[in-house]
Amino acid sequence: MNFENPGKGQEIYDAAKMECGMCWHVYDPAEGDSVRQNAAGTPFSTLPEDWRRPNCDAAPAKYMRLADG
Repeated sequence: MNFENPGKGQEIYDAAKMECGMCWHVYDPAEGDSVRQNAAGTPFSTLPEDWRRPNCDAAPAKYMRLADG
């Protein structure tokens, strides 16, 4: 499976699934984040700046876009 670092100027599409580089959690915009009260359908790129992964406290910069296919 290939990964791309969003910090390298890669475009993050609204439906893109993002994977945490620390705990390997996959953020799926279709599911949102019920712990941090981000509704289903919330794209990763629109998460609040202070959003953190509930289990490992990773910031969005620690996430990588899952490559298609």
